[in-house]
Amino acid sequence: MAVKIGLVGTGTVGGGCIDIIQKHKDDFLRHFGVDIELARVCSLSPSEAEAHGVGHLFTDNFNNIINDPEIDIVVELIGGTTIARTVVTGALAAGKNVVTANKALMATHGKEVMEAAEAAGKELAFEASVGGGIPIIDPLKHSLIANEITSVMGIVNGTTNYMLTRMADNGLSYEDALHEAQQKGFAEADPTADVGGFDAAAKIAILASIAFNSRVTLDDVFTDGITNISPVDIEAARDMGYVIKLLAIAHRREDGVDVRVHPTMIPTNHQLATVNGVFNAIYVVGDFVGETMFFGEGAGAGAAASAVMGDVLEVARHIQQGVAPIVGCTCTDDLPILPMDELVMRYYLRFSVTDRPGVLETMAGVFARHNISVKSIVQRGRSGAERVDQVVVTHRCRERDIREALEEALALDNVVLDTPSVIRVEE
Repeated sequence: MAVKIGLVGTGTVGGGCIDIIQKHKDDFLRHFGVDIELARVCSLSPSEAEAHGVGHLFTDNFNNIINDPEIDIVVELIGGTTIARTVVTGALAAGKNVVTANKALMATHGKEVMEAAEAAGKELAFEASVGGGIPIIDPLKHSLIANEITSVMGIVNGTTNYMLTRMADNGLSYEDALHEAQQKGFAEADPTADVGGFDAAAKIAILASIAFNSRVTLDDVFTDGITNISPVDIEAARDMGYVIKLLAIAHRREDGVDVRVHPTMIPTNHQLATVNGVFNAIYVVGDFVGETMFFGEGAGAGAAASAVMGDVLEVARHIQQGVAPIVGCTCTDDLPILPMDELVMRYYLRFSVTDRPGVLETMAGVFARHNISVKSIVQRGRSGAERVDQVVVTHRCRERDIREALEEALALDNVVLDTPSVIRVEE
């Protein structure tokens, strides 16, 4: 008896799933003994279904999938946290297993949907919500569970990594790099979720929850994007022996969980420093396994659909073998989220300042008043210009002191002219 699939969402990833089923259905049965059948597909318009040769399976009402007694697995690929939430919770309540790629849903309502799956006695699989085609959730839930995971850190957004790579390798400005990414289809018309760091924040919330067995939500993640990064910052980092990456970072500390997303300078010899273009990489440290890294394409129809269908096949195998859900929610601890204000690390700061006598001394005074030990202050720009870039590198200091110093500097009359660039330095 074939395991029947209902697909909600026939866009880029959904179309990829249809293609995989059509190409490899017989292979799945021959190699793995897993017999799956695409029973229905749902979206707003039949055109996408027709383009993939499944127009005869189309419905524009997801309830026709949820309420179909023959469908065993509902695959949710519409994204967002409104209708998708209704689809997922409704499918579970109707006794369906669910596979989703929805990072926003899992990062904001993960507790609710995991509890709904447990109450229904059904599986909820979400490998594709993080890292696209990179297997990371399954290893954290299976291969690495003998370890206490102490760190998860990664490049988990291909759009921003592509932009920063082009800025570093080809000297593009932020605006030009964004425009090129949009032209190539790597960035949306509204790129806020990517360049603002929110996409990465949802992903690290999911990873931290699994890695540390303690619930982390999107609202818990300090988030800063790359919109203020300029070629000046890229060049300064290179001079210091660093590269700039938008990192999603989660550390398990003695007193809680440190979780954040922000532009970060990392040494050129760090494993993540050479991850370029649209590629993603996730670096995991466990107490017994040591350092591991997962690398691959983080986005695109093929990569994401690969992860979705991996979940579908695993759940289908369990259904055919009569196996109960193996791994549900593992957030059995309640670790505190450490306040960002207490973070202690080194900082790189770039100010656009008025080019006049006394400005350097004024800025040095600001840092001194906030107990910030400055390693170097370098002025970059042509003498006699109306404004120049002032680059400050600190020794280790507190985030709170940096923020207060920035607030004072911005309040100075006709000294700091634009929003400063703030890049944290991860050793």
